[in-house]
Amino acid sequence: MSSTIRTSEPSPAEMRRALGGFATGVTVVTGLHEAEPVGFACQSFASVSLDPPLVLFCADHRGRAWPRIRDAGRFTVHVLAEEQGELCARFGSRNGRKYDGLEWTVSRWDTPALAGVLLRVHAEVHTVHEAGDHDVVVGRVLELETLDGDRPMLFFRGGFGVHSAHERVAPARWGWGDHWG
Repeated sequence: MSSTIRTSEPSPAEMRRALGGFATGVTVVTGLHEAEPVGFACQSFASVSLDPPLVLFCADHRGRAWPRIRDAGRFTVHVLAEEQGELCARFGSRNGRKYDGLEWTVSRWDTPALAGVLLRVHAEVHTVHEAGDHDVVVGRVLELETLDGDRPMLFFRGGFGVHSAHERVAPARWGWGDHWG
């Protein structure tokens, strides 16, 4: 198999295009701020350390939810299942009330716990590092909830799932322009 190598300057548009070739899972990060549930869709999530148990996610400085979650000090990361496109669209958009009509409960860690996800990672904010237009948030894991589920939601080349270019479709209300976080 031969490939053509494409080189370019790392503009924001080119970064989005090039790094979109790295498939990632999709999560929703939630928290309670002054008893109000907040949250956002996030594809930049990873395990950092097993001992102590640490995870990280990246959140856009321009986001409305992240500063409120930071103030609350605790959050839950929800790993989405393949069929949860509507949930991703709800939390990936700046439009609308994300929790209206949504099934959720308050976890014992005082964070919103969404139903039907593959995994919940309950954590507290450990450190925050400013990095360009985002914060790199390291959280100390308090509890893991592995739930029954099937396949994870993947984000690849601007769409969900790993398909041909003709099959990729993002939910109507979701997009990079909504600035996750």
